[in-house]
Amino acid sequence: MSRALEGVRVLDMTHVQSGPSCTQMLGWLGADVVKLESPSGDITRQQLRDIPGVDSLYFTMLNCNKRSITLNMKSERGKEIFTALVREADVLVENFGPGAVDRMGFTWDRLKELNPRLVYASIKGFGPGRYAGYKAYEVVAQAMGGSMSTTGFEDGPPLATGAQIGDSGTGVHAVAGILAALYQREQTGRGQRVQVAMQHAVLNLCRVKLRDQQRLAHGPLAEYPNRTFGDEVPRSGNASGGGQPGWAVKCAPGGPNDYIYVIVQPPGWRPIARIIGRPELADDPEWATPEARLSKLDKMFQLIEEWTSLHGKWAVLDALNAENIPCGPILSTKELIEDETLRGQGVIIDVEHPERGGFTTVGSPLQLSDSPVTVTTPPLLGEHNEEVYAGLGLSAGDVAELRRNGVI
Repeated sequence: MSRALEGVRVLDMTHVQSGPSCTQMLGWLGADVVKLESPSGDITRQQLRDIPGVDSLYFTMLNCNKRSITLNMKSERGKEIFTALVREADVLVENFGPGAVDRMGFTWDRLKELNPRLVYASIKGFGPGRYAGYKAYEVVAQAMGGSMSTTGFEDGPPLATGAQIGDSGTGVHAVAGILAALYQREQTGRGQRVQVAMQHAVLNLCRVKLRDQQRLAHGPLAEYPNRTFGDEVPRSGNASGGGQPGWAVKCAPGGPNDYIYVIVQPPGWRPIARIIGRPELADDPEWATPEARLSKLDKMFQLIEEWTSLHGKWAVLDALNAENIPCGPILSTKELIEDETLRGQGVIIDVEHPERGGFTTVGSPLQLSDSPVTVTTPPLLGEHNEEVYAGLGLSAGDVAELRRNGVI
């Protein structure tokens, strides 16, 4: 069975996380992703190593389904080879600092001259303007994209989220842009430039908070548990921030992740009242309607927690789901990595590596009925030099000479 992007050649000049998460997803979809690295390799091969001398989990979990070649782009011969690679590529993805590829001599004008059908995707921290030259990291993007100011509790500092919405979140946005450009190329015959900024991607993921910023002009946000409101959207702890109130309530035996998140929809109040042993609250005018409960959401979830704290989160999950009440246990990283349901879905998988042995990673979250995903081991540094460069007409002797001269 063919795969969705079969026949698409991606030249991957990315490193660390935002770019590699994008190109790995393209590889999952069937593209031939050739990761172009300097002779010293992607810096994450060495970062946070758990086994000396072996590619780190940081690298392996972001670079499956790729081939690796090395190339010294500072050498003239390296630039000649890069030119040949560009002519063969459908997509080029890079996440260097602003202007880095231009300084190598490969501006967008030069690239589209070499290959008019090329889709050239750039991931940067920020768009043009005041912030353009700033360095961006995951949490910097969260800080400047609206996430941190709205994450945390009202009386506490702004907090980062554990989800990598700045890096991998931007990578997913870049995939969308690349696929759109490839689709448009089918009509126009021309490639185009795709630009995605980490700040913009985080901001897109925070759009509901911008919704609430505008709603503040008409008064306090009733669905927030906050007692006071200024002229900015406040941090609201674990409140859902949506049309239906939700909160994470404690469960037995009281460990750091013994919680379940419960959402109270209007039809759910009566069965919840019965489950927690307070059936009279279903008809009590002080509690019976969403409007009545809105002013005392903290007390409502306290009542629920008095019951949940006596039971394990999985027992609570079963009891609430039996009544069609939206809820979900807080799953730790250990629980996720051991989750048999996720393993059965191919979302948590084990991959063999030639040097480190097996490691566990996240499989493709994209499930296409006619484009099955097989996750393959990430490449060793320069593992595919001979194979890829042979496609450019270079012999084994040529490749050996390139290696001796420091070109690869």
